[in-house]
Amino acid sequence: MTLPAWRSILKAIEDDDVEPSDSDPDFVDWFEATFLYGRVVDAACRRHWVDPTEPLRAAVLSPAHGVLVTSATLVDPALEDPFALAEMRTGAARLPTAPKVLRLVSPFDYENNAKAFVVTDVNKEDPRQVSAAMRELFLAAGGGGLGLFTAIRRLKAVHERIAAPLADQGLALYAQHVDPLEVGALVDIFRAEEDACLLGTDAIRDGVDVPGRSLRLLVFDRVPWPRPDVLHKARRLRFGGKGYDDAVARARISQAFGRLIRRADDRGVFVMLDAAAPTRLFSSLPEGVTLERVSLVEAIEATGAFLARKEA
Repeated sequence: MTLPAWRSILKAIEDDDVEPSDSDPDFVDWFEATFLYGRVVDAACRRHWVDPTEPLRAAVLSPAHGVLVTSATLVDPALEDPFALAEMRTGAARLPTAPKVLRLVSPFDYENNAKAFVVTDVNKEDPRQVSAAMRELFLAAGGGGLGLFTAIRRLKAVHERIAAPLADQGLALYAQHVDPLEVGALVDIFRAEEDACLLGTDAIRDGVDVPGRSLRLLVFDRVPWPRPDVLHKARRLRFGGKGYDDAVARARISQAFGRLIRRADDRGVFVMLDAAAPTRLFSSLPEGVTLERVSLVEAIEATGAFLARKEA
């Protein structure tokens, strides 16, 4: 039973040449092996829709009497039509009639309650520099810091370097993929301990809801570009090339920034430790937020002074 199945999988991969086939361009297939300690521990044949909104449209949108889609990050101001990307991602663009759209102004005072910095003198490829920068920013904020990473390996390298120094200053550090807890439990602990710090990847970025002082500083180790895997390449080809990459990164940055200000009296600082981050990626930040490119020392001083004013 096993060998015929494997032969069938491998033949499908060979015939498809790892790219969407001419006969079935709606799907992309690939063969994937998972390694652990230098050994293959799992292998699988993967198949994904290039456009996942097609089955969503067929199963949910078309039969429905009405559908409401809402999010704080639906629009993309960099596009000629700010709702174009949202319509594509939700499947609304596939419907016979154009959707009705509504954009509401945020009630929050971002100009006075939020700061955004891009640090220009940290080498994102040097884990020692990234670790030192994140450590000093967390200390300047007195805790309440969330560090976001695009790779688990870099998260673990930073955690190893800063956990002890933060503990020496009385700040607890928790980390996804290090602490043996699920994401929800880590976020609950982070929310409950006002001066704790947390390191995480995209699951934390997309799923954290921590109003108040428990989250007052957010630090990205680098621009969250999409991973250039087989599936992404197929979608990039389908949905606009380089512009698609920019749109994905803008949405991730906007969503992460939105975690800082969850209510009217929240204040927060957003820091990107990637000097090469293009300014165009920050066009989706809320109105009133001014992006500043500064040195690490300037970012540390500004973070401490800005958050201290609130406490005073």
